[in-house]
Amino acid sequence: MAERYRSYEEFWPFYVAQHRNPANRGLHFVGTTLVLGCALLAIWNPWFLAAAPVAGYGFAWVGHLFFEHNRPATFTHPVWSLRGDFRMYRLVLLGRMRPELERARLLFPSGA
Repeated sequence: MAERYRSYEEFWPFYVAQHRNPANRGLHFVGTTLVLGCALLAIWNPWFLAAAPVAGYGFAWVGHLFFEHNRPATFTHPVWSLRGDFRMYRLVLLGRMRPELERARLLFPSGA
């Protein structure tokens, strides 16, 4: 059974612990970049909005299945997971993800 979190900030370290593998984070980054590209292209052709979830979730779920070997947080916390993905994207883009990973290791030593 999924742990119940009272807030997104309480959920965030769990989310980070579910994304320790750099290949998984890389696949999330690629997927989120494609989602943003689809959103931009949807200005000209709305059908790109249909491709956005496939691109984003496809890459993310491959990362969880083959690299992280865990169940995506999307299944238990869909809204917070989406928010976490965009936060992780920004932190990876800015090179600021390492402190979050270290904090998650302290809170979830076995990977959550």
